[in-house]
Amino acid sequence: MKPILIYPLAALAEIGGCFAFWAWLKLDRSPLWLAPGVACLIAFAWLLTLVPSDAAGRAFAAYGGVYICASLVWMALVEKTTPDRWDVLGGAVCLIGAGIILFGPRGA
Repeated sequence: MKPILIYPLAALAEIGGCFAFWAWLKLDRSPLWLAPGVACLIAFAWLLTLVPSDAAGRAFAAYGGVYICASLVWMALVEKTTPDRWDVLGGAVCLIGAGIILFGPRGA
């Protein structure tokens, strides 16, 4: 599986898992929300192990930019809060940084 597919899936799993805990603790939802939340977080960790990289830190760093952008999309679609121009600009900068880390030439 390629990083271009793995990273968005990992972001969805991580955000979904964290949101389940948020819903339980902050939105007074049932503790039953924790079961799918934990499953999502396990899926997130497993997905990141599929990234072809010689260093876990590099894979995680590149993922960070994707996670930030995915979080802004989550905010817009799920929480119905429109990202402002600073959110969009910050997300773009992070995504560019992730691309540099992920696709930068290695060696020499």
